[in-house]
Amino acid sequence: MYYRPEDPINYLELCLQRVRDLGGPENVQWDTFLSRNLPPINGNPGKKSTQKSEAPHMRRYERLPPIQSQFSIDSDSDMTESSGLIQEYDVFDPTRPRPKIIFVIGGPGSGKGTQSTKMASHFGFICISVGEILRKQLIHHATSDRKWELIAQIISKGELAPPETTIEELKQQFINHQDATGFVVDGFPRDIGQAFTFEEQIGTPDLVIFLACSSQRLRQRLERRSAQQGRPDDNAHAIDRRLETFKQNLPLIVKYYQDKGLIARFDADREENCIFEDICCAVQGLLFPDGLGVEEFCPQNFQASFSEELGQPKEVALKEQIEVPVSSDPTEMAEKLKNSKIIFVVGGPGSGKGTQCERIVQKYGYTHLSTGDLLRAEVSSGTERGKTLSAIMERGELVPLDTVLDMLRDAMVAKADTSKGYLIDGYPREVKQGEEFEKKIAPPSLLLYIDAGSDTMVKRLLKRGETSGRADDNEATIKKRLETYYKATEPVIALYESRGIVRKINAEGSVDDVFKQVSEALDALK
Repeated sequence: MYYRPEDPINYLELCLQRVRDLGGPENVQWDTFLSRNLPPINGNPGKKSTQKSEAPHMRRYERLPPIQSQFSIDSDSDMTESSGLIQEYDVFDPTRPRPKIIFVIGGPGSGKGTQSTKMASHFGFICISVGEILRKQLIHHATSDRKWELIAQIISKGELAPPETTIEELKQQFINHQDATGFVVDGFPRDIGQAFTFEEQIGTPDLVIFLACSSQRLRQRLERRSAQQGRPDDNAHAIDRRLETFKQNLPLIVKYYQDKGLIARFDADREENCIFEDICCAVQGLLFPDGLGVEEFCPQNFQASFSEELGQPKEVALKEQIEVPVSSDPTEMAEKLKNSKIIFVVGGPGSGKGTQCERIVQKYGYTHLSTGDLLRAEVSSGTERGKTLSAIMERGELVPLDTVLDMLRDAMVAKADTSKGYLIDGYPREVKQGEEFEKKIAPPSLLLYIDAGSDTMVKRLLKRGETSGRADDNEATIKKRLETYYKATEPVIALYESRGIVRKINAEGSVDDVFKQVSEALDALK
Protein backbone atom coordinates (compact mmCIF):
# COMPACT_ATOMS: atom_id res chain seq x y z
CA MET A 1 0.00 0.00 0.00
CA TYR A 2 1.22 3.50 -0.75
CA TYR A 3 -0.29 6.94 -0.67
CA ARG A 4 0.35 9.33 -3.54
CA PRO A 5 -0.82 12.88 -2.79
CA GLU A 6 -1.27 15.21 -5.73
CA ASP A 7 1.08 17.74 -4.11
CA PRO A 8 3.67 15.87 -1.98
CA ILE A 9 5.29 19.04 -0.68
CA ASN A 10 1.97 20.48 0.44
CA TYR A 11 1.06 17.14 2.04
CA LEU A 12 4.29 17.11 4.07
CA GLU A 13 3.69 20.68 5.19
CA LEU A 14 0.17 19.77 6.35
CA CYS A 15 1.56 16.79 8.25
CA LEU A 16 4.11 18.96 10.02
CA GLN A 17 1.40 21.46 10.91
CA ARG A 18 -0.70 18.59 12.31
CA VAL A 19 2.21 17.59 14.55
CA ARG A 20 2.49 21.13 15.86
CA ASP A 21 -1.26 21.26 16.52
CA LEU A 22 -1.01 18.04 18.54
CA GLY A 23 1.70 19.55 20.72
CA GLY A 24 4.76 17.71 19.43
CA PRO A 25 5.89 14.37 17.95
CA GLU A 26 5.35 12.53 21.24
CA ASN A 27 1.58 12.89 20.70
CA VAL A 28 1.56 11.41 17.20
CA GLN A 29 -0.37 8.13 16.83
CA TRP A 30 0.00 5.51 14.15
CA ASP A 31 -3.18 6.66 12.38
CA THR A 32 -2.67 10.41 12.83
CA PHE A 33 -2.15 11.06 9.14
CA LEU A 34 -4.79 8.75 7.72
CA SER A 35 -7.46 10.63 5.81
CA ARG A 36 -10.24 8.09 6.59
CA ASN A 37 -10.90 5.43 9.19
CA LEU A 38 -9.98 1.85 8.34
CA PRO A 39 -12.48 -1.00 8.95
CA PRO A 40 -11.76 -3.42 11.80
CA ILE A 41 -9.33 -6.21 11.07
CA ASN A 42 -12.07 -8.74 11.88
CA GLY A 43 -15.68 -7.87 11.07
CA ASN A 44 -16.98 -9.92 14.06
CA PRO A 45 -14.66 -9.63 17.05
CA GLY A 46 -16.26 -12.72 18.63
CA LYS A 47 -15.24 -15.12 15.85
CA LYS A 48 -12.06 -15.92 14.13
CA SER A 49 -12.06 -15.39 10.45
CA THR A 50 -12.18 -18.56 8.42
CA GLN A 51 -11.34 -16.83 5.12
CA LYS A 52 -7.95 -17.73 3.79
CA SER A 53 -5.79 -14.89 2.69
CA GLU A 54 -4.48 -14.88 -0.84
CA ALA A 55 -1.03 -16.35 -1.18
CA PRO A 56 1.56 -13.58 -1.27
CA HIS A 57 3.11 -14.75 -4.53
CA MET A 58 -0.28 -14.53 -6.25
CA ARG A 59 -0.96 -10.95 -5.20
CA ARG A 60 -0.39 -8.32 -7.89
CA TYR A 61 0.47 -4.75 -7.05
CA GLU A 62 0.36 -1.67 -9.20
CA ARG A 63 3.87 -0.55 -10.19
CA LEU A 64 4.99 2.57 -8.34
CA PRO A 65 5.18 5.67 -10.52
CA PRO A 66 8.63 7.18 -11.25
CA ILE A 67 9.84 9.77 -8.77
CA GLN A 68 9.57 13.21 -10.31
CA SER A 69 12.11 15.98 -9.85
CA GLN A 70 11.51 17.55 -6.43
CA PHE A 71 13.51 20.09 -4.50
CA SER A 72 14.27 20.11 -0.81
CA ILE A 73 16.54 21.84 1.66
CA ASP A 74 18.72 19.13 3.21
CA SER A 75 20.56 21.44 5.63
CA ASP A 76 21.20 25.07 6.39
CA SER A 77 23.73 25.26 3.60
CA ASP A 78 22.55 23.02 0.81
CA MET A 79 19.65 22.44 -1.52
CA THR A 80 19.41 19.38 -3.71
CA GLU A 81 17.47 18.42 -6.79
CA SER A 82 16.37 14.81 -6.44
CA SER A 83 16.79 14.11 -10.13
CA GLY A 84 20.47 15.00 -9.69
CA LEU A 85 21.01 15.33 -13.40
CA ILE A 86 21.91 18.25 -15.64
CA GLN A 87 20.69 17.95 -19.19
CA GLU A 88 23.56 17.64 -21.64
CA TYR A 89 23.21 19.36 -24.98
CA ASP A 90 25.26 21.59 -27.25
CA VAL A 91 24.84 25.28 -26.57
CA PHE A 92 27.08 26.48 -29.41
CA ASP A 93 26.95 25.70 -33.12
CA PRO A 94 29.77 23.13 -33.66
CA THR A 95 30.25 24.34 -37.25
CA ARG A 96 31.25 27.85 -36.11
CA PRO A 97 34.15 29.12 -33.96
CA ARG A 98 33.18 29.10 -30.32
CA PRO A 99 32.66 32.58 -28.85
CA LYS A 100 35.25 33.74 -26.37
CA ILE A 101 34.22 33.23 -22.75
CA ILE A 102 35.60 35.36 -19.93
CA PHE A 103 34.78 34.63 -16.29
CA VAL A 104 34.95 37.48 -13.78
CA ILE A 105 35.37 36.33 -10.18
CA GLY A 106 35.82 38.25 -6.96
CA GLY A 107 34.24 38.79 -3.59
CA PRO A 108 30.77 40.29 -3.18
CA GLY A 109 31.22 44.03 -3.61
CA SER A 110 34.50 43.76 -5.56
CA GLY A 111 33.01 45.55 -8.58
CA LYS A 112 32.50 42.47 -10.78
CA GLY A 113 29.25 43.76 -12.21
CA THR A 114 30.61 47.18 -13.10
CA GLN A 115 33.79 45.86 -14.73
CA SER A 116 31.95 43.06 -16.56
CA THR A 117 29.44 45.48 -18.07
CA LYS A 118 32.14 47.92 -19.19
CA MET A 119 34.33 45.16 -20.62
CA ALA A 120 31.47 43.59 -22.57
CA SER A 121 30.50 46.95 -24.01
CA HIS A 122 34.10 47.75 -24.96
CA PHE A 123 34.80 44.47 -26.77
CA GLY A 124 31.32 43.95 -28.21
CA PHE A 125 30.60 40.90 -26.03
CA ILE A 126 27.43 39.86 -24.20
CA CYS A 127 27.48 40.39 -20.44
CA ILE A 128 25.82 37.69 -18.33
CA SER A 129 25.36 38.32 -14.61
CA VAL A 130 24.58 35.06 -12.84
CA GLY A 131 23.40 36.95 -9.76
CA GLU A 132 21.04 39.17 -11.75
CA ILE A 133 19.56 36.22 -13.62
CA LEU A 134 18.79 34.42 -10.36
CA ARG A 135 17.35 37.55 -8.77
CA LYS A 136 15.02 38.12 -11.74
CA GLN A 137 13.84 34.52 -11.60
CA LEU A 138 13.11 34.92 -7.90
CA ILE A 139 11.06 38.06 -8.51
CA HIS A 140 8.91 36.31 -11.13
CA HIS A 141 8.62 32.81 -9.67
CA ALA A 142 9.38 32.75 -5.93
CA THR A 143 5.71 33.11 -4.95
CA SER A 144 4.34 30.59 -7.45
CA ASP A 145 7.12 28.01 -7.93
CA ARG A 146 8.27 25.84 -5.03
CA LYS A 147 11.73 25.42 -6.49
CA TRP A 148 12.38 29.16 -6.66
CA GLU A 149 10.80 29.67 -3.25
CA LEU A 150 13.41 27.36 -1.75
CA ILE A 151 16.21 29.03 -3.72
CA ALA A 152 15.03 32.39 -2.38
CA GLN A 153 15.40 31.06 1.17
CA ILE A 154 18.95 29.93 0.42
CA ILE A 155 20.07 33.17 -1.21
CA SER A 156 18.56 35.30 1.55
CA LYS A 157 20.91 33.49 3.96
CA GLY A 158 23.93 34.40 1.83
CA GLU A 159 24.41 30.88 0.50
CA LEU A 160 24.85 29.65 -3.08
CA ALA A 161 22.06 28.56 -5.41
CA PRO A 162 22.22 24.90 -6.57
CA PRO A 163 24.83 24.35 -9.33
CA GLU A 164 22.26 22.59 -11.54
CA THR A 165 20.11 25.71 -11.59
CA THR A 166 23.04 28.03 -12.27
CA ILE A 167 24.43 25.97 -15.17
CA GLU A 168 21.02 25.62 -16.82
CA GLU A 169 20.43 29.37 -16.62
CA LEU A 170 23.86 30.00 -18.17
CA LYS A 171 23.20 27.56 -20.99
CA GLN A 172 19.94 29.28 -21.79
CA GLN A 173 21.70 32.64 -22.03
CA PHE A 174 24.29 31.20 -24.44
CA ILE A 175 21.55 29.68 -26.59
CA ASN A 176 19.69 32.99 -26.70
CA HIS A 177 22.74 34.77 -28.18
CA GLN A 178 23.99 32.43 -30.92
CA ASP A 179 25.54 35.28 -32.94
CA ALA A 180 27.65 36.64 -30.07
CA THR A 181 31.42 36.81 -30.55
CA GLY A 182 32.07 36.55 -26.84
CA PHE A 183 30.57 36.44 -23.36
CA VAL A 184 31.62 38.06 -20.10
CA VAL A 185 30.18 35.98 -17.26
CA ASP A 186 29.96 37.97 -14.04
CA GLY A 187 30.15 36.08 -10.75
CA PHE A 188 30.91 32.60 -12.05
CA PRO A 189 32.09 30.10 -10.93
CA ARG A 190 31.38 30.52 -7.22
CA ASP A 191 32.75 27.16 -6.17
CA ILE A 192 34.99 24.52 -7.68
CA GLY A 193 32.01 22.26 -8.45
CA GLN A 194 30.56 24.88 -10.77
CA ALA A 195 33.92 25.13 -12.53
CA PHE A 196 34.06 21.37 -13.09
CA THR A 197 30.44 21.19 -14.27
CA PHE A 198 30.87 24.06 -16.71
CA GLU A 199 33.94 22.42 -18.23
CA GLU A 200 32.17 19.08 -18.60
CA GLN A 201 28.96 20.54 -20.01
CA ILE A 202 30.18 23.51 -22.05
CA GLY A 203 33.98 23.85 -22.19
CA THR A 204 36.96 25.76 -20.84
CA PRO A 205 36.83 29.56 -20.51
CA ASP A 206 39.37 31.62 -22.45
CA LEU A 207 40.25 33.86 -19.52
CA VAL A 208 39.40 34.21 -15.82
CA ILE A 209 39.66 37.71 -14.37
CA PHE A 210 40.09 37.80 -10.60
CA LEU A 211 39.27 41.09 -8.86
CA ALA A 212 41.18 40.98 -5.57
CA CYS A 213 39.80 43.24 -2.84
CA SER A 214 40.33 43.42 0.94
CA SER A 215 37.59 42.05 3.19
CA GLN A 216 37.21 45.42 4.88
CA ARG A 217 36.63 47.16 1.56
CA LEU A 218 34.16 44.48 0.46
CA ARG A 219 32.15 44.87 3.66
CA GLN A 220 32.07 48.67 3.35
CA ARG A 221 30.82 48.48 -0.23
CA LEU A 222 28.14 45.92 0.59
CA GLU A 223 26.83 47.92 3.55
CA ARG A 224 26.70 51.06 1.43
CA ARG A 225 24.93 49.21 -1.38
CA SER A 226 22.44 47.73 1.08
CA ALA A 227 21.46 51.21 2.23
CA GLN A 228 21.07 52.40 -1.37
CA GLN A 229 19.47 49.42 -3.16
CA GLY A 230 17.98 47.20 -0.46
CA ARG A 231 18.99 43.93 -2.16
CA PRO A 232 17.73 40.86 -0.22
CA ASP A 233 21.22 39.32 -0.08
CA ASP A 234 22.82 42.51 1.30
CA ASN A 235 21.40 42.15 4.82
CA ALA A 236 23.87 41.98 7.73
CA HIS A 237 23.61 38.21 8.25
CA ALA A 238 23.82 37.46 4.53
CA ILE A 239 26.88 39.71 4.11
CA ASP A 240 28.78 37.76 6.78
CA ARG A 241 27.77 34.44 5.26
CA ARG A 242 28.58 35.53 1.69
CA LEU A 243 32.05 36.74 2.65
CA GLU A 244 32.73 33.53 4.56
CA THR A 245 31.52 31.39 1.65
CA PHE A 246 33.69 33.36 -0.76
CA LYS A 247 36.81 32.91 1.40
CA GLN A 248 36.21 29.18 1.63
CA ASN A 249 35.67 28.65 -2.09
CA LEU A 250 38.22 31.07 -3.57
CA PRO A 251 41.52 29.15 -3.07
CA LEU A 252 40.42 26.07 -5.02
CA ILE A 253 38.98 28.13 -7.87
CA VAL A 254 42.10 30.27 -8.21
CA LYS A 255 44.45 27.28 -8.07
CA TYR A 256 42.40 25.37 -10.64
CA TYR A 257 42.59 28.16 -13.21
CA GLN A 258 46.17 29.08 -12.33
CA ASP A 259 47.23 25.54 -13.17
CA LYS A 260 45.55 25.99 -16.55
CA GLY A 261 47.30 29.34 -17.11
CA LEU A 262 43.98 31.14 -17.49
CA ILE A 263 43.78 33.53 -14.54
CA ALA A 264 44.65 37.24 -14.49
CA ARG A 265 44.63 39.02 -11.11
CA PHE A 266 43.80 42.71 -10.63
CA ASP A 267 43.87 44.90 -7.53
CA ALA A 268 40.23 45.96 -7.08
CA ASP A 269 40.92 48.37 -4.20
CA ARG A 270 41.67 51.08 -6.76
CA GLU A 271 39.65 53.60 -8.72
CA GLU A 272 37.14 52.06 -11.14
CA ASN A 273 38.55 53.44 -14.40
CA CYS A 274 42.11 52.48 -13.47
CA ILE A 275 41.04 48.87 -12.96
CA PHE A 276 39.14 48.91 -16.24
CA GLU A 277 42.18 50.12 -18.22
CA ASP A 278 44.31 47.32 -16.80
CA ILE A 279 41.66 44.72 -17.61
CA CYS A 280 41.33 45.97 -21.19
CA CYS A 281 45.10 45.76 -21.66
CA ALA A 282 45.14 42.18 -20.40
CA VAL A 283 42.19 41.08 -22.55
CA GLN A 284 43.66 42.81 -25.60
CA GLY A 285 47.05 41.19 -25.12
CA LEU A 286 45.90 37.70 -24.14
CA LEU A 287 42.84 37.17 -26.33
CA PHE A 288 43.81 39.34 -29.30
CA PRO A 289 47.58 38.89 -29.65
CA ASP A 290 47.34 39.35 -33.40
CA GLY A 291 45.75 42.77 -33.00
CA LEU A 292 42.12 41.94 -33.75
CA GLY A 293 40.76 43.55 -30.59
CA VAL A 294 40.00 47.18 -29.79
CA GLU A 295 43.67 48.09 -29.81
CA GLU A 296 43.44 51.86 -29.73
CA PHE A 297 42.02 51.92 -26.21
CA CYS A 298 44.79 50.05 -24.45
CA PRO A 299 47.37 52.51 -23.12
CA GLN A 300 49.88 49.79 -22.32
CA ASN A 301 49.35 47.46 -25.23
CA PHE A 302 52.15 45.14 -24.31
CA GLN A 303 51.77 43.19 -27.51
CA ALA A 304 52.65 46.13 -29.75
CA SER A 305 54.49 48.78 -27.78
CA PHE A 306 58.03 47.51 -27.90
CA SER A 307 58.76 47.81 -31.60
CA GLU A 308 57.20 51.28 -31.55
CA GLU A 309 59.50 52.34 -28.72
CA LEU A 310 62.45 51.06 -30.72
CA GLY A 311 61.55 53.52 -33.47
CA GLN A 312 61.58 50.83 -36.11
CA PRO A 313 58.70 49.64 -38.30
CA LYS A 314 56.75 46.72 -36.88
CA GLU A 315 57.36 44.59 -39.93
CA VAL A 316 61.14 44.97 -39.48
CA ALA A 317 60.94 43.93 -35.84
CA LEU A 318 58.79 40.96 -36.81
CA LYS A 319 61.04 39.84 -39.63
CA GLU A 320 64.12 39.91 -37.44
CA GLN A 321 62.45 37.68 -34.85
CA ILE A 322 61.12 34.89 -37.07
CA GLU A 323 63.11 31.85 -36.04
CA VAL A 324 62.83 28.16 -36.87
CA PRO A 325 61.87 26.20 -33.74
CA VAL A 326 64.72 24.13 -32.36
CA SER A 327 65.07 21.24 -30.00
CA SER A 328 63.40 21.81 -26.64
CA ASP A 329 65.67 19.34 -24.84
CA PRO A 330 66.34 20.94 -21.42
CA THR A 331 69.95 19.72 -21.26
CA GLU A 332 70.80 21.10 -24.70
CA MET A 333 69.04 24.36 -23.91
CA ALA A 334 70.80 24.78 -20.57
CA GLU A 335 74.17 24.04 -22.18
CA LYS A 336 73.68 26.66 -24.90
CA LEU A 337 72.48 29.36 -22.51
CA LYS A 338 74.71 28.71 -19.51
CA ASN A 339 77.29 31.34 -20.52
CA SER A 340 74.84 33.77 -22.09
CA LYS A 341 74.11 37.21 -20.71
CA ILE A 342 70.40 37.62 -20.11
CA ILE A 343 69.26 41.14 -19.35
CA PHE A 344 65.77 42.14 -18.32
CA VAL A 345 64.97 45.74 -19.28
CA VAL A 346 62.27 47.40 -17.20
CA GLY A 347 61.06 50.98 -17.44
CA GLY A 348 57.86 52.98 -17.35
CA PRO A 349 56.05 54.56 -20.30
CA GLY A 350 58.05 57.58 -21.35
CA SER A 351 61.23 56.43 -19.59
CA GLY A 352 63.08 56.05 -22.90
CA LYS A 353 63.48 52.31 -22.50
CA GLY A 354 62.91 51.65 -26.20
CA THR A 355 65.58 54.11 -27.29
CA GLN A 356 68.12 52.59 -24.90
CA CYS A 357 67.35 49.07 -26.15
CA GLU A 358 68.05 50.21 -29.69
CA ARG A 359 71.43 51.64 -28.69
CA ILE A 360 72.35 48.51 -26.76
CA VAL A 361 71.68 46.39 -29.84
CA GLN A 362 73.82 48.71 -31.99
CA LYS A 363 76.79 48.78 -29.60
CA TYR A 364 76.82 45.32 -28.05
CA GLY A 365 75.13 43.18 -30.68
CA TYR A 366 72.68 41.72 -28.20
CA THR A 367 69.56 39.96 -29.43
CA HIS A 368 66.47 42.01 -28.64
CA LEU A 369 63.32 39.99 -27.88
CA SER A 370 59.78 40.84 -26.86
CA THR A 371 57.04 38.28 -26.26
CA GLY A 372 54.43 40.25 -28.21
CA ASP A 373 56.57 40.47 -31.34
CA LEU A 374 57.55 36.80 -31.08
CA LEU A 375 53.94 35.71 -30.99
CA ARG A 376 52.97 37.72 -34.04
CA ALA A 377 56.09 36.58 -35.87
CA GLU A 378 55.36 32.93 -35.15
CA VAL A 379 51.81 33.18 -36.48
CA SER A 380 52.94 34.86 -39.69
CA SER A 381 55.96 32.59 -40.22
CA GLY A 382 54.07 29.59 -41.60
CA THR A 383 55.86 27.10 -39.32
CA GLU A 384 53.99 24.16 -37.82
CA ARG A 385 53.83 25.87 -34.47
CA GLY A 386 52.70 29.07 -36.13
CA LYS A 387 49.87 27.18 -37.83
CA THR A 388 48.93 25.61 -34.51
CA LEU A 389 48.84 29.00 -32.82
CA SER A 390 46.81 30.45 -35.66
CA ALA A 391 44.30 27.60 -35.35
CA ILE A 392 44.06 28.16 -31.59
CA MET A 393 43.25 31.82 -32.10
CA GLU A 394 40.78 31.09 -34.89
CA ARG A 395 38.90 28.83 -32.48
CA GLY A 396 38.82 31.70 -30.04
CA GLU A 397 40.97 29.86 -27.52
CA LEU A 398 43.69 31.33 -25.31
CA VAL A 399 47.35 30.85 -26.29
CA PRO A 400 48.86 29.02 -23.29
CA LEU A 401 51.39 31.03 -21.30
CA ASP A 402 53.78 28.06 -21.41
CA THR A 403 53.74 28.30 -25.20
CA VAL A 404 54.80 31.95 -25.04
CA LEU A 405 57.75 31.02 -22.83
CA ASP A 406 58.60 28.15 -25.18
CA MET A 407 58.79 30.61 -28.07
CA LEU A 408 61.02 32.92 -26.06
CA ARG A 409 63.28 30.03 -25.14
CA ASP A 410 63.47 28.73 -28.73
CA ALA A 411 64.33 32.20 -30.02
CA MET A 412 67.15 32.41 -27.49
CA VAL A 413 68.51 28.95 -28.25
CA ALA A 414 68.41 29.67 -32.00
CA LYS A 415 70.75 32.63 -31.44
CA ALA A 416 72.85 31.01 -28.72
CA ASP A 417 75.81 30.27 -31.02
CA THR A 418 76.13 33.83 -32.32
CA SER A 419 74.45 36.15 -29.82
CA LYS A 420 76.52 38.08 -27.30
CA GLY A 421 73.55 38.43 -24.98
CA TYR A 422 69.80 38.84 -24.80
CA LEU A 423 67.68 41.88 -24.09
CA ILE A 424 64.30 40.78 -22.81
CA ASP A 425 62.34 43.98 -23.28
CA GLY A 426 59.61 44.88 -20.78
CA TYR A 427 59.87 41.56 -19.00
CA PRO A 428 58.97 40.42 -16.41
CA ARG A 429 55.84 42.44 -15.70
CA GLU A 430 55.10 40.55 -12.51
CA VAL A 431 57.00 38.29 -10.12
CA LYS A 432 55.42 35.05 -11.38
CA GLN A 433 56.61 35.75 -14.94
CA GLY A 434 60.16 36.08 -13.67
CA GLU A 435 59.93 32.89 -11.65
CA GLU A 436 58.56 30.92 -14.62
CA PHE A 437 61.27 32.31 -16.90
CA GLU A 438 63.96 31.02 -14.54
CA LYS A 439 62.34 27.60 -14.27
CA LYS A 440 62.03 27.09 -18.02
CA ILE A 441 65.00 29.03 -19.36
CA ALA A 442 67.67 30.51 -17.07
CA PRO A 443 68.16 33.16 -14.37
CA PRO A 444 68.88 36.72 -15.59
CA SER A 445 72.37 38.19 -15.35
CA LEU A 446 71.13 41.72 -14.86
CA LEU A 447 67.98 43.80 -14.57
CA LEU A 448 68.29 47.27 -16.06
CA TYR A 449 65.82 49.56 -14.36
CA ILE A 450 65.38 52.63 -16.59
CA ASP A 451 64.10 54.99 -13.91
CA ALA A 452 62.64 58.37 -14.77
CA GLY A 453 60.57 60.46 -12.38
CA SER A 454 56.82 60.47 -12.86
CA ASP A 455 56.82 64.19 -13.74
CA THR A 456 59.44 63.59 -16.43
CA MET A 457 57.52 60.68 -17.94
CA VAL A 458 54.30 62.70 -17.95
CA LYS A 459 55.99 65.59 -19.76
CA ARG A 460 57.56 63.28 -22.36
CA LEU A 461 54.31 61.47 -23.07
CA LEU A 462 52.36 64.72 -23.33
CA LYS A 463 54.97 65.99 -25.77
CA ARG A 464 54.61 62.81 -27.80
CA GLY A 465 50.84 63.20 -27.71
CA GLU A 466 51.09 66.57 -29.46
CA THR A 467 52.39 64.87 -32.59
CA SER A 468 51.15 61.27 -32.28
CA GLY A 469 47.49 62.04 -31.67
CA ARG A 470 47.26 58.94 -29.47
CA ALA A 471 44.16 59.02 -27.29
CA ASP A 472 46.04 57.57 -24.33
CA ASP A 473 48.59 60.41 -24.25
CA ASN A 474 46.41 62.75 -22.20
CA GLU A 475 47.46 63.69 -18.68
CA ALA A 476 44.73 61.87 -16.75
CA THR A 477 45.30 58.60 -18.61
CA ILE A 478 49.08 58.92 -18.35
CA LYS A 479 48.95 59.28 -14.57
CA LYS A 480 46.79 56.18 -14.28
CA ARG A 481 49.22 54.25 -16.47
CA LEU A 482 52.10 55.30 -14.25
CA GLU A 483 50.22 54.28 -11.12
CA THR A 484 49.59 50.86 -12.61
CA TYR A 485 53.22 50.58 -13.71
CA TYR A 486 54.64 51.38 -10.27
CA LYS A 487 52.35 48.94 -8.48
CA ALA A 488 53.28 46.12 -10.85
CA THR A 489 57.00 46.90 -11.01
CA GLU A 490 57.87 47.43 -7.35
CA PRO A 491 57.58 43.72 -6.37
CA VAL A 492 59.65 42.73 -9.42
CA ILE A 493 62.41 45.21 -8.56
CA ALA A 494 62.37 44.09 -4.92
CA LEU A 495 62.77 40.43 -5.95
CA TYR A 496 65.89 41.03 -8.01
CA GLU A 497 67.34 43.69 -5.70
CA SER A 498 67.52 41.00 -3.04
CA ARG A 499 69.79 39.09 -5.43
CA GLY A 500 71.96 42.12 -6.12
CA ILE A 501 71.45 42.18 -9.90
CA VAL A 502 69.43 45.40 -10.30
CA ARG A 503 71.15 48.41 -11.87
CA LYS A 504 69.06 51.54 -11.56
CA ILE A 505 69.65 53.96 -14.42
CA ASN A 506 68.82 57.63 -13.89
CA ALA A 507 66.80 58.42 -17.02
CA GLU A 508 66.29 62.13 -16.27
CA GLY A 509 69.15 63.32 -18.48
CA SER A 510 69.78 63.31 -22.21
CA VAL A 511 69.78 60.14 -24.28
CA ASP A 512 73.59 60.15 -24.36
CA ASP A 513 73.90 60.65 -20.60
CA VAL A 514 71.50 57.81 -19.92
CA PHE A 515 73.25 55.48 -22.34
CA LYS A 516 76.58 56.20 -20.66
CA GLN A 517 75.17 54.78 -17.43
CA VAL A 518 73.72 51.81 -19.30
CA SER A 519 77.09 51.09 -20.91
CA GLU A 520 78.85 51.17 -17.55
CA ALA A 521 76.38 48.65 -16.16
CA LEU A 522 76.78 46.32 -19.15
CA ASP A 523 80.55 46.67 -19.26
CA ALA A 524 80.69 45.54 -15.64
CA LEU A 525 79.14 42.19 -16.58
CA LYS A 526 81.69 39.41 -16.69
